[in-house]
Amino acid sequence: MPQTPNSPRLFGFWALIAAQFQGAFSDNVLKWLVSFLVLEAAFSKDRRDLWFVVIVPLLFAVPFLLFSIPGGYFADKYSKRSVTIGTKLFELLIMSFVTFALAINRLDLAAAGLFLESTLGAIFGPSKYGLLPELLPEQKLSWGNGIIELTTLLSAIIAALAGAFLARTFHGRQFWSGIVFLTLTVLGLLASLGISKVPAANPSLKFDWNVPGEFFRELGRIRRDSVLSMAVVANTFFWFLGSLLLLNIVLYATDVLHVDETKSSYLLASLSLGIGVGSFLAGLVSKKRIETGMVLPGLLGIFLMAALLCRPNLGYLTVLIQLALLGLASGFYVVPVNALIQHRPKPEEKGRTIAAANLLSFVGVALQPIAQYAMLRLGHPDPSRIFLISAVMAAIMGLVLLRMLPELFPQALDWTHLRPRSTL
Repeated sequence: MPQTPNSPRLFGFWALIAAQFQGAFSDNVLKWLVSFLVLEAAFSKDRRDLWFVVIVPLLFAVPFLLFSIPGGYFADKYSKRSVTIGTKLFELLIMSFVTFALAINRLDLAAAGLFLESTLGAIFGPSKYGLLPELLPEQKLSWGNGIIELTTLLSAIIAALAGAFLARTFHGRQFWSGIVFLTLTVLGLLASLGISKVPAANPSLKFDWNVPGEFFRELGRIRRDSVLSMAVVANTFFWFLGSLLLLNIVLYATDVLHVDETKSSYLLASLSLGIGVGSFLAGLVSKKRIETGMVLPGLLGIFLMAALLCRPNLGYLTVLIQLALLGLASGFYVVPVNALIQHRPKPEEKGRTIAAANLLSFVGVALQPIAQYAMLRLGHPDPSRIFLISAVMAAIMGLVLLRMLPELFPQALDWTHLRPRSTL
């Protein structure tokens, strides 16, 4: 039966969006607040760089490597709505601990709180994405992914500003930052209660303590579905390339454009907003289907914009616009990829499959701070060349995806209307 604007499931979808926005926002604000407190601390330069560049980013990323697979188990074993509410209840305890740490000015304890908060994010991830196909019909799945990508990226952008605001406004009295975190968590908990009730997908599932073995079994299941395999590889590449570009934008702004931190942050925001807007538009134009024909054109846009960014003597405004267009193309690339990862697995396996895909995506994210620290210590290649390397990698990935799923090319021709769409 079609869902009307007042459909309970659609209301539940918007409740999920509100809950995940709060979670992503709180996670990122806490990460930035701890980062700014590190910069304020009386550390030596080497110790400050170690904390700022390596320790804090790893505390944020490593939980996704360790706890994504258990998160997939919870998503399949229990109702994903119950898992969501449970994470919000635990978040209240964690944010109480963070508030205590901030009140007594213990940066190490606040960093431990960041690790625990990211752990909840890793456990929540498979349920968050697994809820989409349970709350939305297939014809709205791409639209839903566009909304969730847009709101997630907006939360990350606003969080960077909010982290700086809290660090500056409550300097020397960070207890009040903890109160802000607690208030946000209560709001997220209330929003999660509005998610539609959904049954557990596989209540008889037993937990396998051999987490690496479970991960490789999931990879085996993924490989048996060529479409799903393509989507997981494409998603992993998206996160790897995104981490590489975010790092390179900061270096490019400093070493090539010679602009300050504020203008550098505008470049980061331009790329992120481009991805968010591109994701939203991709969801709209997909209409009532998962439009895999957008994958190759989106990747082509990434290739072209990255290649153009390697040109010498570019002005700041030109770079800003090209990064926004690169982000826009990325949104069209990633929306059908995410929708396929959510739609293709069997209902009783969906959470674990999404968890395996999440884990793979965060391998690249976790490697980024290590690479950045190595660059600081050893020097780094010219940032303009990194854009060129990114373009070459996008071209190679296009060939890889075509080899995995040759149908992508005719689907791209259909979507771009370069040939009449065939009728099944």
